[in-house]
Amino acid sequence: MTDVWRGNGIGAVGVKARVEQQLGRASHSPLGVWFRDIDRVLLLLALILIAVGLVAVAAASPASAERYSDSTRQVPAMYYFWRQLGWVGMSIPVLLGVSMLPVNVARRMALLGSLAFLLCLAAVPLVGVDANGARRWIGYGFAQFQPSEFLKPCFIVTTAWILSFRAQDEKLPVMPITAALTGLIVFLLMLQPDFGQTIVFGSVWLILLLVAGISPRMMGALGALGIGGVVSAYMFYGTARARIDSFLFGDAAAGAADTYQTDMAHAVLTAGGITGRGPGAGTVKFRLPEAHTDYIYAVVGEEFGLIACAIITLLFMAIIVRVMVKLLEEDDAFRVLAAAGLVSQFGVQAMINMAVNTGLAPSKGMTLPFISYGGSSMIALSLGMGLLLAFTRRNPYLARTSYGTGWSG
Repeated sequence: MTDVWRGNGIGAVGVKARVEQQLGRASHSPLGVWFRDIDRVLLLLALILIAVGLVAVAAASPASAERYSDSTRQVPAMYYFWRQLGWVGMSIPVLLGVSMLPVNVARRMALLGSLAFLLCLAAVPLVGVDANGARRWIGYGFAQFQPSEFLKPCFIVTTAWILSFRAQDEKLPVMPITAALTGLIVFLLMLQPDFGQTIVFGSVWLILLLVAGISPRMMGALGALGIGGVVSAYMFYGTARARIDSFLFGDAAAGAADTYQTDMAHAVLTAGGITGRGPGAGTVKFRLPEAHTDYIYAVVGEEFGLIACAIITLLFMAIIVRVMVKLLEEDDAFRVLAAAGLVSQFGVQAMINMAVNTGLAPSKGMTLPFISYGGSSMIALSLGMGLLLAFTRRNPYLARTSYGTGWSG
């Protein structure tokens, strides 16, 4: 009977043969080509982060459920975990599907996405939904989404595409064009208000300019302009002033919000010590606002320890280093800029969230990529990671030709 099964390809040998046929070096099927070209290490790191995120949301869900329960509505303890599991189920196909796209198709999709989500962002002040004192969402009920989350990866690819023309003609006005686009987005974000996303967009734009090779003098001028922007925001933008005063002076600042969130995040983060109190054993987390989103890093610290927080940090660093090392061998200006921008957005957002959780930065309402709860965040990050995987795909068995011409046997 075993021989019959093997002969029909039903046994382990047959399954292995079929897998090798579909994914082996000689396979010309779309799945085989994708599996051969994709950066499997980068894909694995992303999937590990998503899995870690599910565990973290499961740990934070009871605290958030209790906080949002009242006499009229009792939220189940694992409510946010089950919802996040659903978002992950929707996001992974997005990640894998986008990673299979040819570079030119992925670029066109991002360009169209930039236009669509920029229009949505412009509509937020008019028809957006208020939440926690800010208007950042659009839509109704289950269909609500945050346009700025989806705009980030599309904006990065669009900016990379514009800046890549500088490699062909340095006289093209690519910097003013991208500056105008970034300025428009920053203006729309400040209307919401969303100071955290403003910092992400501005930081990634500066990084892309640096990768594109602008002069040190121009970079210094832009740095001074950025400092001037922060000072102006402090002087004329009430939300930014309140958060900066709260962070620097606490209750001593007249009119500033208190530091309860950042103080409590630090208390939760350190409550578990090096090894943590154990899954489900955290107690301080129940006093933490937004435990499942903005401050999930602190919840990980209480239940799984500072070692777990360090491992998460190393995972983010591994993704950044992996991409940057691969780009050292890349000749296509667009691919270099797009991949560098996408991984920079990933790293900047993680760094801001961790800085807030550890008390090194004022609260900004920034999620931790792939770890925090959220549908818009999870799907948009999967879109960005899919684009990153698409732009870093390369066939290891073929040799590079001259600039911009792809691969040659």
